[in-house]
Amino acid sequence: MKILIVEDEVKLTEALSFLFKKQKIDVEIANDGEEGMIMAQKDIYDVIVLDIMLPIINGLDILKKIRDKGVKTPVLLLTAKDTIDDKVTGLDSGADDYLVKPFATKELIARVKALSRRKDVPFISHGIKFNDIVYDPDSFELTVRETSVKIPKKEGDLMELLITRPNQVFTRDQIVDRLWGLESDVLENNIEIYIHHLRKRLEESDTKIETIRGVGYILKEK
Repeated sequence: MKILIVEDEVKLTEALSFLFKKQKIDVEIANDGEEGMIMAQKDIYDVIVLDIMLPIINGLDILKKIRDKGVKTPVLLLTAKDTIDDKVTGLDSGADDYLVKPFATKELIARVKALSRRKDVPFISHGIKFNDIVYDPDSFELTVRETSVKIPKKEGDLMELLITRPNQVFTRDQIVDRLWGLESDVLENNIEIYIHHLRKRLEESDTKIETIRGVGYILKEK
């Protein structure tokens, strides 16, 4: 799982990042609304934790913008505001959940995990299913029909990205950002190698990874 936290309290984001990483959840941080707006539009996160009161651009404006652009990532609003009107406004703007400060970190983590399961993706036990394949990100186990095999972590991270949003094209930049971070100097050839390995594993499947020339890759039925 990969989440984005948009929050201007640096000490809070540092603490939350530490706690989420202990849960094996990847975290990216934005400490102002402008940065948060840019990052939230990438559509590469499983959940966005979004503060309302932010410098430059407030959280509600960010939420409206990404929903207008078709980003369906579950959003949990994190704010000190606790009136009914505030909650209604946030949910009407496209939020999926609402948590008032101060909060128990265990509750935040539990809600984020719950939101990550709300996507239009069937979960089988700990696995994510599409068509005739299942991938378990906890054990790195890929099942094609009735045959299961453990795959390397980076290969598994790529499979998790594709299978959680089947029929969606992922650009090479989105894949690099998700697997290595945009600041890395990874070569495009690295992506092609992992795509090649996954295609070999899907040879007996009715599912394929298709190349969209000049754009990226998509997981879909054959």
